[in-house]
Amino acid sequence: MNSPSNPIAEVLRGLSEVRSWQEDLYRDIHQHPELSHQEHRTADLIVNRLRASGYAVQDRIGGSGVIGVLRNGSGPTVLLRADMDALPVEEATGLPYASTVHTNDAAGNAVPVMHACGHDVHVTCLLGAAALLSEGTQSWNGTVIALFQPAEEVGDGARGMVDDGLADVIPPVDVALAQHVLPAPAGLVGTHRGSVLSAADSMRITVYGRGAHGSMPQAAVDPVVLAAMIVVRLQTIVSREVAPTETVVLTVGSIQSGSKSNVIGDHAVLEVNLRTYDEAVRTAVLDAIRRIVIAECQASNSPKGPDFELYDRFPLTVNDDDITDRVSGAFGRYFGERFKPMAAQSASEDFSDIPNALGVPYTYWGIGGIDEQQYRKAADAGRVAQDIPVNHSPTFAPVIQPTLDTGTQALVVAALAWLAT
Repeated sequence: MNSPSNPIAEVLRGLSEVRSWQEDLYRDIHQHPELSHQEHRTADLIVNRLRASGYAVQDRIGGSGVIGVLRNGSGPTVLLRADMDALPVEEATGLPYASTVHTNDAAGNAVPVMHACGHDVHVTCLLGAAALLSEGTQSWNGTVIALFQPAEEVGDGARGMVDDGLADVIPPVDVALAQHVLPAPAGLVGTHRGSVLSAADSMRITVYGRGAHGSMPQAAVDPVVLAAMIVVRLQTIVSREVAPTETVVLTVGSIQSGSKSNVIGDHAVLEVNLRTYDEAVRTAVLDAIRRIVIAECQASNSPKGPDFELYDRFPLTVNDDDITDRVSGAFGRYFGERFKPMAAQSASEDFSDIPNALGVPYTYWGIGGIDEQQYRKAADAGRVAQDIPVNHSPTFAPVIQPTLDTGTQALVVAALAWLAT
């Protein structure tokens, strides 16, 4: 390879050409969102674009997952990942390319669909980076794997690709990299060492009572009262069983019981969400939830023990220190003042299931997506929480630029931290 003096500049030389199709592709994907495990149209767009960029493509991995492999001589293998799925949210952005899609979810319910988390940004940026790396092969050596993952929002898409033989259809990986657009000023890039995204666990708890007429509570075991006591007691886990130096979020998001004001039902269903940043703490809190629920059922004289169902489980995302330092150094040199430290996020991801299964180190960073003037105005007024839409909001819509440029640049810069050395 004839290594240029500035491989990043050489690879990014074609950014304006990439931008010419990226922006239209982004609007298309945003306007045609697809729910988890239904990302077939999006996958077809990805396959066509990767093949046009010279990648060897395999699709339908783990359902609708797509990988593109570009080999360019000997050297490291870098895996770049983007997620593809959208959410059952009714878009309220008012954009000319807003989604009006409605479809049926996995349970057969009719729902609206929106890219309310920015996965359309992730797909578009990775396709742009893949194209630039393909055009700039004179500037680097090694192998690029562009991986497009389904079903991140339900927490099983990464594992689905792994279980479908991902390791058998890609070359051995040296490092895995991923990014996410966040409600921060567009143009900013941020990294974080160590635990960057929380582990998440959703638990459905069914507790049992004895039904009766509302006028005769003495004949009942009231599951509403039982559920209420559980809610109150669960709040003490964070305040009294977790060290003040640990971060834990425990939310009872739903309670369902009964059908009429004068009927005491025979069961209640609670849905609990847990966020933790340490596996030992995660295990301890899950055990505490079960202990408290069982004890409250016994205290209420429930006719049978409770049922517990864990679902929508997301792994802890722990950035490798050395990998993160290498990416941070590259970002600092390229982005300058636009590169900032990023705080740990309370959101969750399943990306880490892929590098963990492959046995490779990884790092995961954030890019801003909010119009800078809009963000500064809200910050100056102390109203960021009130005025800036966050991921999963019906009004969350990253500005197209400089968001797409920044995300594309970040993927290229991070990849070249290995490929151009």
